[in-house]
Amino acid sequence: MKKIIETQDAPAAIGTYSQAVTHNNVLYVSGQIPINPKSGEMREEDFSKQTHQVFRNLQAIAIAAGTSLQNTLKLNIFVQDLSHFATLNDIMSQYFEEPYPARAAIEVAGLPKNAMIEMDAIIAIQ
Repeated sequence: MKKIIETQDAPAAIGTYSQAVTHNNVLYVSGQIPINPKSGEMREEDFSKQTHQVFRNLQAIAIAAGTSLQNTLKLNIFVQDLSHFATLNDIMSQYFEEPYPARAAIEVAGLPKNAMIEMDAIIAIQ
């Protein structure tokens, strides 16, 4: 059975989607951009700070669903500039331990609200 996950500790959806959906012990998290859930504002124009905010948003949704980022199966990362790839890897290592999830990192022409980074995730609920 499908269940919608919502938390005030992550940004509210800004379109026709849910923050996340669970089905058969799997959490499907919608794309998260670096919006601070308390202020509703985007983090400053700094790739590192934006990336940390996105991971915090993903983490809050995982917790609301009764799981953690460590149970991530697949992470899709969209960035406006792949020259930040090394920084992305460094920051990601602060949120995950081995074995790391499967991942894609894709450079895109644009993201909502002109964010520098967006991520979505598929996370096991254990």
